[in-house]
This record gives sequence, C-alpha cells and structure tokens, in this order.
Amino acid sequence: MEAFGNFIRNEWYFAIPMIGMSITGVMLVIWRLLLNINGSTNINEFLPVFQEKLEREGLDGALRFCRTRTDIIPRRLYVSGLETAKQGTAAMRRAMANTIELEILPDLNFLLPPILAIAKVATMVGLLGTVISMIGTFQDIQTSSDPKAYSGAIGLALFATALGLITAIPLVFAHVLFRAWVSHFEVRMKGAAQKLLVLIQAKVAAGTLTKPSAAPPAKPGIDPSAISPRR
Repeated sequence: MEAFGNFIRNEWYFAIPMIGMSITGVMLVIWRLLLNINGSTNINEFLPVFQEKLEREGLDGALRFCRTRTDIIPRRLYVSGLETAKQGTAAMRRAMANTIELEILPDLNFLLPPILAIAKVATMVGLLGTVISMIGTFQDIQTSSDPKAYSGAIGLALFATALGLITAIPLVFAHVLFRAWVSHFEVRMKGAAQKLLVLIQAKVAAGTLTKPSAAPPAKPGIDPSAISPRR
C-alpha cells in the first residue's frame, strides 16, 4: 500500500485520470445493469395475464394493458404489434421486426461502447505511464553510480500498467456478459413476438379480434317477482 501511495503522489498525472476512468467504468456497468433489470420480462407470468386481457377486453384492452407496463417486451414490442393488428399478421410481423432492430436493440446496446472504450483506453494509458516512467528512470540510472537505488522506481513505474489492467479486465468481462445478455434477450423477444402472432391469428380465425369475448351467461334462478304472496 505504501508503494501504491507513492505512485499516486509521484505519478499523479497518470494516477488521477486512471482512477477516474475506473470509477466511471463501474458507474456505467451499474447503470447498464439496472436498465437490464428494469427492462426484463417474465414471459411465463406476463403471457397468461395478457391473454386474459385479450380475451375479456379485446384488442384495445390488451393494448391499454401493455402501455401500462414498464418492461421492454410488453410496452414496446407488443404495443407495436397490437397497433398494427387490424392490418393483418404480416403487418404485425414487420412492425415488431422493425421495433426490435431499430429501437430496442440500439437501446439494449446503450453504454456498451463507452464501457469497452474505457477498458481499452485504460490499458493503453497504463502502458504509456509505465513507458514514460521507465524512460525517466533509465536516464537517471545512466548518470548514477548506484543503479540499484533505482530498482524501486522501476517497480513504481509498473503500477501504471497494473492499474490499467485492474480497470480493463472487469470492464471487458462485463462487456462480454452484457453482449451475451443482449443476444439472449433478442431471442426471447422473437419468441414472444411469435406467441403474440399465434394469439392474434386465433382471434382472427374466431372473428373476435376487435371485440371482447361474450360474458358467461348467468345461472338460471327463480324470479322473485313471479312468486305470488300467500293470502
């Protein structure tokens, strides 16, 4: 820890920017993680509720229900499909595909380029700091009668590379995980879109797309007015 403190004091012009990049990278990772959590949808829980809304309240009721949600699949994917449902399933498929490619996927990749950029820049800045420090140290060794006295300075110069790697390795790992999550979520969106198309096709075949299902008939009972009072 003492050596690291010496690096901060002596090489502050490299240490401060690299610490700043580390803090910024961690904040971006946390921000992206919160966005992913907020946008995730449990299809197994959502789909039965959505299907019930579609059956009871029709297309308009299902559309209103999806607009009240905050997660990505109902609020953005299903809304784009339901808004074009009256134009046919082909229009729904095109609308949802465009929504995935042009709207949702760019938003899911939000913050990923800056995270990767910080990881790469931190590594290069660390190497630059090490090279510059080593150049200065070797110049001092040439004019010194005791080269061993500068062994500590050589070790201090390597702290720049170490700090750059400490910053870059977790950020690269997080970037790879986020990219894998985006690919997995894209597959889930396409599966959810296909399920919506199947539900709408069933409604079209039954002729109940634009109107809710009829309420179940009331159970037969005795009309009290038909019973004459006893005299």
